[in-house]
Parts: sequence; C-alpha cells; structure tokens
Amino acid sequence: MATQEIENLFTNIVERVKSLDPENTRKWFDDLSVGYFNGGSLRIYCPDESIAQYLEDKCKSTFTQAAQQATGYLVSVDFSAAETSKDKTEEIDISGLKLHPDYTFDNFVVGPSNRLAHASCIAISHSPGNTYNPLFIYGNSGLGKTHLLHAVCFETKRKNSNAVIRYHSCEDFVNRFIRAIERGDLAGFQDEFRNADMLLIDDVQFLSDREHSQEEFFHTFNALYNNGKQIILSSDSPPTEIKSLEERLISRFNWGLVTRVDPPSHDTRVAIVQKKSHLRGIGISDDVAEYVARKAQANIREIEGALTRIYAVAATMQKPVDINIARAALGGHAMTEVRHISITDIIDVVTDYFDVRLADLQSKKRSQSITEPRQICMYLARSLTRHSLEEIGGHLGGRDHTTVMHACSKIDKMQKNDTKTQVLLAQLTKQITQSPRG
Repeated sequence: MATQEIENLFTNIVERVKSLDPENTRKWFDDLSVGYFNGGSLRIYCPDESIAQYLEDKCKSTFTQAAQQATGYLVSVDFSAAETSKDKTEEIDISGLKLHPDYTFDNFVVGPSNRLAHASCIAISHSPGNTYNPLFIYGNSGLGKTHLLHAVCFETKRKNSNAVIRYHSCEDFVNRFIRAIERGDLAGFQDEFRNADMLLIDDVQFLSDREHSQEEFFHTFNALYNNGKQIILSSDSPPTEIKSLEERLISRFNWGLVTRVDPPSHDTRVAIVQKKSHLRGIGISDDVAEYVARKAQANIREIEGALTRIYAVAATMQKPVDINIARAALGGHAMTEVRHISITDIIDVVTDYFDVRLADLQSKKRSQSITEPRQICMYLARSLTRHSLEEIGGHLGGRDHTTVMHACSKIDKMQKNDTKTQVLLAQLTKQITQSPRG
C-alpha cells in the first residue's frame, strides 16, 4: 500500500475512533501518526509516553475496532512514543507513573474553590520537601484532586528528570504491601517506597480499618518525612474524619497544610466546560457552555459526563453541537447527582422499547426481532459506557468481542445511511441518559 493510501486510511481510522468513543477523544489525536502498517499490524506513533500509555489503557479496543472497520480485516494495534519525541521523553521520564496526559497544570482551571490547593501544588513542584510537607488535599469525588497530583508529578519531573516519584492509589499501596508479605519480600517493598524523593497517595481514606497497612504507612511516612522528602495525600475527608484512622497518623497528616477543594462556582464550571471541550477537539459555543454549567453543578466528572452525552447525541444525529443538541441530550431538568450509565440501564430501556426479554437477548436466538435490539444494546453500551467489548458481550449472553465489534459496525453503518435508525438511536440515547437511577 502506498504511503498516501496508508495516511488516508489512518485518517479514516482516527475519525471512526472519534465517533465510536467521544468520551476519550482528545484534540491531540490529530498529532498521532502511523509508525507502520503491514495489513495485519498497525503501530501508532504518539507525541510522548504519557499519551501512548493513555491510548493503551483507554482506547486500544476502540482503535482496533476502527481499524478493522476501515480495512475489513483483523488488525492488531499498538502505541509508542514517536522517534522525534524520544529526546523529550528521556528528559521527562514518567515511566511507571501512569499519568493522564490531560492532567497538567496548564489544563487545570483555577477558581475560588481550589485556588489554595493549586497554589500549594505549584509551590511543591518548585521546591519539594521544603514547603507544605505533608500536603493533604481533601474534598468530594470528582473535584480535581487526582488532576492536581498528576500535575505535580509532571511538573516535578520536568524540573528534575532524576527525581524518584512514587504515585499510587491507596488501594494499590495496600495491595502491594499484602503481596510483598505473601512473597516474603517486605524489605523490597519498603526499599521502593521509603527511598523515594516524593510520595503521592490518592484516596488515603482507603487505610480505614486496615491496622497492618496503617502500621506500614506510619513507618513509611516517618522515613520520608525525616529525610526531608515530599509527601502529598488526597482524601474525600479531612484527617480527623477518616474512619478508624490511628491518632498518630491523624497527627502526622495535620503536620503540614490541610486544604479543601470545594465544588466549582458557575463561572469556574463554564471555564471547565470550555477547557474539556477544547481538549477533546470539539468547539462549543458560549451558550452551550453556559447551559452545561447550569445543568452539571455537582463536580467535574458530572461535567465530563454531560459533554459525553452531548457528543454521543450529536454523533448519532450527525449534527454539530449546538444548544438544541445539548438540550436534547441533557433534557429540561437539572441534574442533581452524578449519573453513571450502566449496561443494565441500557438493556432496561432497549428491552422495554422493543418489548423483548433480557433472557431473549442473552439467548442464541437469531431472529431479526431479537438480533436488532441485541446489536443496538451493544452499540449503545460501547457509545455510552466505559466497558470493554468483552464486558459488553458478557452481559449479553457471553458473546466474544468480535461479535460485539460486528454489531457496533453494523449499527454504525445503519445509522449513517438510514434516518429512521438515527432518530431511533437518538431517542434511546436520550431516554437512557435521562432515566432516573435507583
């Protein structure tokens, strides 16, 4: 295949990915390039390692599906940092940290609700271990705590590529500790964590009711603190309100700066909507940004969910995002809680619409009256949830990922060529995204 043909094919693949998975689409998709393509294997070059890791974790199945749709053949896909970015990657070595490429200080929207936490993280990035040590950030889920922790890692590595950083969720810390005990390698675990220059632990409330893990974390904290190393912790509650947390840990968590992150104000939410849309490479008007900010008031994840629903409806109806699309996706009532769409939500709406039973969808029946709603369930689950192809197939009778991929491809082709299907999918999407959750 000629070079230009490969480039055109890759452009087709990227556009399909954007349509299949608007939630994980980013503006920098346009910076991706083909490493090589030999018909059965596609290597995609990325601007840096964090983007390659993001695509591997979040988008691999979607790129595989898109490549197979575009070529008509089975294609394996992998990602790597481009040759031209290797010098930059070596300068900022984030291997092993699994950082989200969007979670940088440049992409963090600062407002009254998070100004102190943001300023503290900036100060720490410039001088780790010397200011605000430890730093304890708390607040409800979805307000940007994890974003700040990732941003500190990026900025610290940018300023000192040799800095040894350990960033983990508290659950991962506990699980690693348990595995070390099982393997008889506690010394190796302690060496890994106690010799770091910076330790960041997300969701430290997970230590609740874990006596042995609290004991280990206490000694890890002491070792790092006494050596002047930086410690940053996040939690959904202040130290004194974490259930069953030892007093000696509460005392240490309060040694430095404890700062709260609150829900963003309206103006801040508007700025977040605009930033998130920009990162996804989809422009929205000021009136749409204002509308989303009014509808999604709880946290940033609710904003992201609202944008995903808007983009899904726009893609389904093949129309640009405007205020009418936004209203159709989000409905007329304010969202009072974060709504997580599950495969069960989708199945409930589809089975009710087509008047079929779940048992029929999960059966081996292949009549049109069963096959069509089954395939629509698969398509909507792929569009509206984060579940993998395998997980979607598991909910619908244990079908494998190739069956789900075929169903998604078929429904996608139908909605592009049939107005009736477009309207049906838009109607179902609206009903799913607006249905009250139990």
